[in-house]
Amino acid sequence: MALKATIFKATLNIADMDRHYYADHQLTIAQHPSENDERMMIRLLAFALNAREGLEFTKGLSTDDEPELWQKSLSDEIELWIELGLPDESRLRKACNRSRQVILYAYGGRAVPLWLEKHQNKLSRFRNLTIIELPAESTETLAGLAERNMNYQVTIQDGEVSFSNEGALASITPSTIFP
Repeated sequence: MALKATIFKATLNIADMDRHYYADHQLTIAQHPSENDERMMIRLLAFALNAREGLEFTKGLSTDDEPELWQKSLSDEIELWIELGLPDESRLRKACNRSRQVILYAYGGRAVPLWLEKHQNKLSRFRNLTIIELPAESTETLAGLAERNMNYQVTIQDGEVSFSNEGALASITPSTIFP
């Protein structure tokens, strides 16, 4: 018998002062059996950083043809494709060919600069690709906030993101490493 996804509910009260975006989002997240809390919470972080009407979670890990999050136009064209981790260059090539904009949230500590060095020449031809590195300590702290029912105030100001609830706080400063 195959393992089933674990369902999480999250309420994000987003105050993004950098983009002047203020909204509440009620989200349902299916955590794939092979997905850890850190990766799931990074999906929430990616949602918060890019929140807008039409942004949605996809089937993610269970489907090779879809990103973690995307936004589609009314004519079903992919406007924004969001990936996580350190994917193969071929996956990013496919994403850049199918979408107007691609954002990769790279995490994994010391593996990130090694991955970038290995792939940078091939990636340099993609004008619609942005790679943002997430510090390992911060993503581990964020993972510690995972609960089946989550309610977070997310504040984004001057490039710093804070997830807070009544008893905990995680601050993350993402940095653009490509282009």
